[in-house]
Amino acid sequence: MALQTTGQKIRNLRLGRGMTQQQLADQCGLTKSLISKIEHGQTGSAVATLSKLANALGVTLSWLLQEEDAKPLSITRVSERQEIQAGEEAGYLYQTLAVSSSNTKIQPTFVRVLPGNRDLVPYTHSEHEFVYVLQGEIDLSYDGELTRLREGDTAYFDGSRPHVFLPTEDDKEANVLSIFISN
Repeated sequence: MALQTTGQKIRNLRLGRGMTQQQLADQCGLTKSLISKIEHGQTGSAVATLSKLANALGVTLSWLLQEEDAKPLSITRVSERQEIQAGEEAGYLYQTLAVSSSNTKIQPTFVRVLPGNRDLVPYTHSEHEFVYVLQGEIDLSYDGELTRLREGDTAYFDGSRPHVFLPTEDDKEANVLSIFISN
C-alpha cells in the first residue's frame, strides 16, 4: 500500500474525530512530527506504531493498511498481495491476506520472519492474536518469556501484552500465519 494512502486515511480519521495531530500523538505516545510525516506519506512506520494509531482512531490495523473497502466476497490472489516492511529494522515483512472493512472482527496476515536481528523491541496492540507457524521456527517473546514455536505449532494470546516474533539462531527465514481478532 502506498504510504500516502495510509497517511491520508489517518488524517481523514483524525479530522473526522475532531482531533489535532498533537492530541493523536499524545494518545499514542508518539511525536506530533511523526504523525505529520505519516499523514503526508513521508515515512513508513512499524506495525506497533500503526497499531497504536488504528486503536486511537477506532479502526482495525488491517483496514488502515488496505487500499479498498471490503465486498461481500473477498478474494486476494497471491500475485496481488503487497508485502509491507514493518519498519526499518523490524525483522519481518507481512502481507494482509483479505480485504476487510473498518468493523471486521478478524484479519489474517502472512508474516515472513527474517533471519538475523534478535534485538527486536516487543510491541502491543488491542487485538487478540492467533499464530500458526507454517514453515521454519520462531521464538515468540511474550510478556518477557521466550517460547520456541516450530512448524505446525500454534499460539493464541492477548496482544495488549508486549510481544514480538524473533528469528531463531539457525539464520533461516520462517513463515507465520497471524490472525488478529478484534475484541
